[in-house]
Amino acid sequence: MAKTFEGSMVAIVTPFKDGEVDEGALRDLLNWQIESGTDAIVPCGTTGESATLSMEEHERVIDIAIQTVAGRVPVIAGTGSNSTVEALRLTKHAQKAGADASLQVTPYYNRPVQDGIYEHFKKIAENTSLPLILYNIQSRTGVNITPETMARLAEIKNIVGVKEASGNLVQMAEIIQLCGEKFTVISGDDPLTLPLLAIGGKGVISVSANVAPADNAAMWDAWKAGKAEKAKALHYKLLPLNRALFIETNPIPVKAALHLMGKIGPEIRLPMTPLRGANLEKLRKSMIEYGLLPGGK
Repeated sequence: MAKTFEGSMVAIVTPFKDGEVDEGALRDLLNWQIESGTDAIVPCGTTGESATLSMEEHERVIDIAIQTVAGRVPVIAGTGSNSTVEALRLTKHAQKAGADASLQVTPYYNRPVQDGIYEHFKKIAENTSLPLILYNIQSRTGVNITPETMARLAEIKNIVGVKEASGNLVQMAEIIQLCGEKFTVISGDDPLTLPLLAIGGKGVISVSANVAPADNAAMWDAWKAGKAEKAKALHYKLLPLNRALFIETNPIPVKAALHLMGKIGPEIRLPMTPLRGANLEKLRKSMIEYGLLPGGK
């Protein structure tokens, strides 16, 4: 039976210690996520600092996620690149390692035209049997996948959905309308998760689920159960935390938050720099108000 990719899916951070991947902390995070109700694990995305992982580290993080999760929930491995050859190599590794799907970011920096975007994803899809979830985030990549291009891509058998981080609900609605029920549209922006669910989206690949996994999972569960008011209450509970987690470029604040919670060390890789000063205090205050930290901390 084919797995479905929906619900609260965490874009898991990559913890570091002394410049290396902190494998123990990563395993602990993964187990905590599953125990808290998270529906899928997404390693090596933007939040996982994929851009500064070596190829070996990238593959190792995916291996650890698959081994630790051990089939309890799907693992959607981030294997995208602005090099089609590199993306294909990473995707083939993820397939061999036992990933359930691949998250494929739009090629960044190159700024391909729509035909280039189509051919890039088509090439990867034709050379792997993994289900592919595209990742559309123009603010990071410089290019947008138009709804029309998305509809062409949705015709390829193993391209099954998109993580939409355009921030444009009209575009998301057009994608849902053009691609139909077989194609899964997932939120890539935490504050837009509930609005997207209301127009036919199927969940979120979430940053805030790194620190508040149970509430993110509960929001999806409530919505799926038809409890719209409960889902709305959780949406508004999460909203101030979601704002605080983007006070600086992701994943700077979320790694700081996990460090404040004692779950990972403070390390983040250059060119990202640690959260400091007034912004750190704003994040701490938000976490105290949410209940993630005791008031005196």
